[in-house]
Amino acid sequence: MRILILSFYFPPDLSAGSFRVKALVDALLAEGGKALRIEVITTLPNRYSSHTAKALEVEEMGGVRVRRLALPSHQSGVTDQAMAFVSFARQALAETRGQRWDLVVATSSRLMTAVLGERIASRSSAPLYLDIRDLFTDTMSDLLSSSFLRHLMPVFRWLEARTFKAAKCLNVVSTGFLPYAKAIAPAQSYRNFTNGIDDVFLSQDFEKPTHPLDELPLVLYAGNIGEGQGLHKVLPWAARLMIGKARFRLIGDGGRRQQLEQAINHEGLKNVQILNAMPRSELFAHYRQADVMLLHLNDHMAFHKVLPSKLFEYAAIGKPILAGVAGYPAEFLRSEVPGVEVFAPCDAMGMVAALERLLAHPKVEARVDFCRKYAREAIMQEMARDVLEAGAVT
Repeated sequence: MRILILSFYFPPDLSAGSFRVKALVDALLAEGGKALRIEVITTLPNRYSSHTAKALEVEEMGGVRVRRLALPSHQSGVTDQAMAFVSFARQALAETRGQRWDLVVATSSRLMTAVLGERIASRSSAPLYLDIRDLFTDTMSDLLSSSFLRHLMPVFRWLEARTFKAAKCLNVVSTGFLPYAKAIAPAQSYRNFTNGIDDVFLSQDFEKPTHPLDELPLVLYAGNIGEGQGLHKVLPWAARLMIGKARFRLIGDGGRRQQLEQAINHEGLKNVQILNAMPRSELFAHYRQADVMLLHLNDHMAFHKVLPSKLFEYAAIGKPILAGVAGYPAEFLRSEVPGVEVFAPCDAMGMVAALERLLAHPKVEARVDFCRKYAREAIMQEMARDVLEAGAVT
């Protein structure tokens, strides 16, 4: 069976999509072995301008051919990200011209990777398996509400509906996506293979090393620092209220990092530190030092449906979680993960009150059942079987 996998990110790039698609490739090989010919078309590492990783443009990885396409440099803005994707799409279409596949798999947080998958699958007369990690048009409706780009939303909605309906199978990583997706494509065959916990987290000891008694508790955030996370709207004010009580460390990059840094400098905050994005091998040392893990999403209705991949990592670490989320992710955390305090997004006072509750009761109930239920390897094994079944009957 010849399988083409499209993903904007792939290791060694740092992103949830990168880790997810690598786990899927590994699971497919474990299920199908030598009966499969898998090609991954992705990009050279480009997630963050502050973190670069070297990678081969063409690489053979245990029976998988990975083709990484070079993109123009970008700084996470809407326009330059759009130009980067146009470059990716043009090259991917050229790479696949005249080729035939038994199945095309597209994993997409940005809608256009899914659209690209539909185009290549149609041209190859192959079934399409979509893995939807974000509701692009739903999110963009909020983020672009005051931009001239909002006039393009009808086009994006048409593309979204056309692509969802064209897929043979459609997976959503969050149950919260299903009402939206079913309203667009009610006849579609839906799956719900969530994000999960990679084995490397299950085998690590994240216990905090001994530290001076007068050292302030460390609240750690690791991930993207963009509009979707909304840290610039809450952290400077919460950190000011926690001077002398807690310190904050943010690791990552994104479109709102500069604005966040400016706000921190304006407030003269000495209890906030921002570090560049780093590979997991370096990140683990910071996870061990942390007392509380911070998760935050901006106050947009679209984010009431998502299930952030980062929460699975945080849960596996075994430390208290401070979560500024609403809707489905808030419900999920309260019902599935012990040791969590949830506050309303962008509410600095609520964040401080929730953090003080966590610091007063730092012990966390073991999350053994959660880690077993959401182990990435098991989830991807099931998804790999489903993918192969979709390609077996054409």
